[in-house]
Amino acid sequence: MKKIYHLKTCDTCRRILKEMDTSGFILQEIKTEPITVKQLDELFALTQSYEVLFSRMAKKYKEMDLKSQRLSEKDYRLLILDEYTFLKRPVIVNENEVYVGNKKKRVTVIK
Repeated sequence: MKKIYHLKTCDTCRRILKEMDTSGFILQEIKTEPITVKQLDELFALTQSYEVLFSRMAKKYKEMDLKSQRLSEKDYRLLILDEYTFLKRPVIVNENEVYVGNKKKRVTVIK
């Protein structure tokens, strides 16, 4: 499977998608088409961690004061499913490889 989970209002996602060849990839805009339980569990199978998929940059992270809480993998999973902004993005699945987030060195690998 070749898939990209992104947010169309995210400048970084737009820049990354513009810079890479997305032909052959299914693009899923997570605000209009939220990630499903099955999709999130498939990403977990590739990363072995919901925490890796979790974005601490989301506004709700501060609003909910999650920094002061001790979160488990189950908590990360539920938060991502409950609020699309908690999914670190973009998430790029290229067959059995997954690239999470927008760090420069991670993005360069997939271009």
